[in-house]
Amino acid sequence: MSRDTDFVSLRKFMNKRVLVVVFLTAAVAVTVWSVLRYSTVRRNHRLDARGNTNSPNPLSADAWAEAVEKVKAPRVETVGNEGIVIPPELQHYSDRHWFLAAQVAEVEKYKVHTCQDYVDLAAMIKRGEMVGVPGVTDTYVLYGVGAKADESVFTRYEDERDIEIYSEAQLGEAYRRLDDRRLSLQSEIASLKVQSGKLNKRERTKQSELQKQIAAREEDLKSADEDKALLVQVYGESGSRQKLFRDYESLRTLANSFNGRSFNIENPADRQALKGQLLSSLRPVALKILEEVASAYHQQFDRPLPVSSLVRPEQYQHALSKVNRNAVLIDTPPHSTGLAFDIDYRYMSAAEQTFLMAELAGLKREGRIEVIRERKANYHVFAFLNGARPSDDLIAASLEKVTEPMPEAHHPPGTVAKVKSQPRKTKTRATKPHKRKRSR
Repeated sequence: MSRDTDFVSLRKFMNKRVLVVVFLTAAVAVTVWSVLRYSTVRRNHRLDARGNTNSPNPLSADAWAEAVEKVKAPRVETVGNEGIVIPPELQHYSDRHWFLAAQVAEVEKYKVHTCQDYVDLAAMIKRGEMVGVPGVTDTYVLYGVGAKADESVFTRYEDERDIEIYSEAQLGEAYRRLDDRRLSLQSEIASLKVQSGKLNKRERTKQSELQKQIAAREEDLKSADEDKALLVQVYGESGSRQKLFRDYESLRTLANSFNGRSFNIENPADRQALKGQLLSSLRPVALKILEEVASAYHQQFDRPLPVSSLVRPEQYQHALSKVNRNAVLIDTPPHSTGLAFDIDYRYMSAAEQTFLMAELAGLKREGRIEVIRERKANYHVFAFLNGARPSDDLIAASLEKVTEPMPEAHHPPGTVAKVKSQPRKTKTRATKPHKRKRSR
């Protein structure tokens, strides 16, 4: 009997032990899952930031992630265009070119320098013409700024051509890489032609495939030849060569200490991060407008204002235009001035959009900004330098410089009637085709 009792006791003890082990295992599994999930969310948010935190401090990345979560958090109210009434101030004029012409007129009036590439933008920041915009503050967050920045080498953008900048030591290596590439392609083409020559007429499929490969290699060779010719052209002349060397050295010096961080412009990852930092910039007058709007929005809804675009060099604008129809290509793209920024309204409720549009409409009536509600979920805002809109005469005179397609304004059901263009004191001529020119 005693032996049976001992056996039962042992069995109960083992059962309890098994339950404890199972419980602890489950607890550990849940903990590990939670940590991994939290880490993944944070990592994904940081990847989305694309350098927008403007700080090496991990706490800034956490603050950015938390701000984005607030931006995207579900609303009790309806999110979308239903029931939204767009005020006249945020719609196109009856002459759709008047919107861009007003911004071009401001550039003409004050001879505003527009940045053409990252090197140009870096110089403007160094001179104090542009100021850095924090990736996250109490009232706004940069969400999507610099999303198309890549890790390619820095270049000068001249006559719609990208000219890579090198140090003196790197130039020789660049020539060698191009020569090796050309020789390799020539060898491949010759080999493919030999293979093609050995095929008989019945092997049409193989013949066709080889011809495609030959054509592709010949196109690559043509590109390599053009790259070599451009390198010879721009680095062959002493004055041009020395200027490009200075550009490289100036950018390298700035990158060594920028916004409290050090970037190695010879490292691809650092190049991409630095580009994101450079694109997080605005002129002071535009930043002041952004901060005012963000403060009003945050005070009303306790959410950070999502800002999706700031300055865009013409080089970046050109690349962006391939995927964004609203990235206009004119002689003076508004974003290249550093006076324009975009606000993302994708996640906003009707109440939020109505409030925000009222704020922007008020600033436009005061003459401080030009603004439009774009179809691609953005409010495009352009700040006038001295808080005063250019005259109608100056805007009319700028019309012929605006011949590219206009940004698409979004007018959902319930929108008010289109506004008429501003009264004009002079009769304007019909717009004529305008040949694109680049001036530095």
